[in-house]
Amino acid sequence: MGGFVLWEMGSEEDGSDSVAKQLATEEHWPELRILVCVVSAQKKLISSAVGMSNTVRTSELMEHRIKHVVPSRVLRIKQAIEQKNFEQFAIETMKDSNQFHATCLDTFPPIFYLNDTSKDIINIVHQYNKYYDKIKVAYTFDAGPNACLFMLEETTAEFYALIKHFFSMSVPAQEKLLQGISIAPYALPENLKAIVNPLRITDGIQHVIHTKVGGGPELILDDTQHLLGADGLPKNPQ
Repeated sequence: MGGFVLWEMGSEEDGSDSVAKQLATEEHWPELRILVCVVSAQKKLISSAVGMSNTVRTSELMEHRIKHVVPSRVLRIKQAIEQKNFEQFAIETMKDSNQFHATCLDTFPPIFYLNDTSKDIINIVHQYNKYYDKIKVAYTFDAGPNACLFMLEETTAEFYALIKHFFSMSVPAQEKLLQGISIAPYALPENLKAIVNPLRITDGIQHVIHTKVGGGPELILDDTQHLLGADGLPKNPQ
């Protein structure tokens, strides 16, 4: 199952009706692009499963979120996807991410998934949108510091260039930064650079994955295309 997918909560005690359903195929919104900024690949201090269990058990905000926020937000996001309304999609996505991490802070003891680099990425997204007086980029974070950024194809080259400028990367580091779909070089205008100065920092992002909404799992019969060898280990561990 690919494209845009909704995981429905369901109501059965055994969870049998808690299933994923496709909202739209991968061809529905071809202009939508995703930049995944990998901030850290290290193992989390608190796993997602343990963290969520603690949040459900101790956070009053989480109870409010489940009952009064998520149902209506899901409907608005579905509508935004159906209508390809990026601004509505972006606002709901960012607000939902922010509230999720608010429930992490409301957990007792609190859980800190975002780090300083995560917060810098949030800041640069809001500064960029403010510069254009328009929502052009959206962020979301799951239970970790890595940012998933949504934007339209027309925005990708400029915003990727801004990311490289913001994190003050050396040329060798920039050459190794991007994975996935290639991005054409882009010369940032000076007035756009100024929206993040003097907030620039060094490093912080290990690499950026440029991708788009894709299809579902596929059965690969050609052994040469497999990532794992016959022994079940990665073919190219480097």
